[in-house]
Amino acid sequence: MDQFIDFDQIGARLGTLRDALTVRVSDPLFWLQFGVIAAVFVLARWLLTPMLKRGLVRLADSCTRVPSFRRPLVALADVANPIAWLILQWIAIAVFRAWSLPGGALTIIASLLTAWLLIRLVTMLVANEALARVIAISAWTIAALNIFGLLDDVSALLDGWAINLGGVRVSPLTIVKAGIALWLSLWMANGLATLVERRLERTQAVAPTMRVLGAKLTRIGLITAAFLVALSAVGIDLTALAVFGGALGVGLGFGLQKIFSNLVSGVILLMDRSIKPGDVISVGTTFGWINHLGARYASVITRDGIEHLIPNEELITQRVENWSYSNNLVRLRIPIGIAYHCDPREAIALCIEAAEMVPRVQLKPEPRCQLVGFGDSSLNLELRIWIDDPPNGRGNVISEVLLGVWDRFHEHGIEIPYPQRDLHLRSVLGEQQLQAIAEVLRGEAPSTGGAA
Repeated sequence: MDQFIDFDQIGARLGTLRDALTVRVSDPLFWLQFGVIAAVFVLARWLLTPMLKRGLVRLADSCTRVPSFRRPLVALADVANPIAWLILQWIAIAVFRAWSLPGGALTIIASLLTAWLLIRLVTMLVANEALARVIAISAWTIAALNIFGLLDDVSALLDGWAINLGGVRVSPLTIVKAGIALWLSLWMANGLATLVERRLERTQAVAPTMRVLGAKLTRIGLITAAFLVALSAVGIDLTALAVFGGALGVGLGFGLQKIFSNLVSGVILLMDRSIKPGDVISVGTTFGWINHLGARYASVITRDGIEHLIPNEELITQRVENWSYSNNLVRLRIPIGIAYHCDPREAIALCIEAAEMVPRVQLKPEPRCQLVGFGDSSLNLELRIWIDDPPNGRGNVISEVLLGVWDRFHEHGIEIPYPQRDLHLRSVLGEQQLQAIAEVLRGEAPSTGGAA
């Protein structure tokens, strides 16, 4: 470890810093810096903070439909005063450097203020406590290193531990920079993608499938661009990753074959417009309406409120019934039975009348009822009706029609039969035994008179 960290050098630096501080306390320029710090704070508090806060609040109100942008803006508005102070502080540092004046105190205050502001924002935006704690410790560490003048040395030390991967130089410092750049790029990409999705949702001139497809392609493109920008920002040559990325892509292709299959299937479904959000479909034993089309799966909600996440590949390879593909008209068949002594023509007319009284039943095409067979104990009728709102359910409209049929059958004396069986007893039993069986069937106690 001694070859990487020279503790004697660090001790010498601390001693030099102590001596420099002793000398600078008696320097008028040192007290000038504290005067500038106080003046900058007053200007930030009473002049810049109100304007900055109003601007951030207005900007946050305009992003109500994009939570990924609105939450950071609200958090920034809550710490508008420290932000304004930090902005003026760095302006003062730039002025001191332009005039070749010492600005050590200004730099120390700016470093501490930056660390405190970063920690405050992280605690407000990051829900993961462990991650927030790691970021806070890192911020205070960087601020301390900057104050003691060790930040450049530590950066050089981290950059010195490097290895080459396929012509790409990778060091701990590169990984840290890439992680920060990637996090910021992905945050901006997700925010922009969400903004585009909300805009497309409100565009009624575009077909629903094209809206979803455009949103998905936009998100994929922005995330890809975020990765490339993050790698370029830390100085990684993208051309050097061609061979390494190709080999990695082949490996990921084999390992994530199902995932990529679902992704491609999702794009195909959106392009051929075979299904779209709101369609009523039946896949296997699942019947419901499509609530959401994702990159990997389709969300189908049944009438029981159960949400099925069906992989996109199954919607491509399996047979799918789309009840609202070309139109929303769906025909329902309702079996009805009447007794043999009833008039089937009258029953058919009553069934059609009952169906026409239900609001959800379409009059064009009109309801029809037909005699479809002679059953064991009933004349079998079939009432056929049309509805144009299958997402509202089938069972409820069938129940309403059957209740209307029941009321009309009851008013006109048409009976709904139930299965009946005639029992014929053929036996060599004597008269007394037959009489005893008859009494048992009637619920009476059998007589014992004359028994042997």
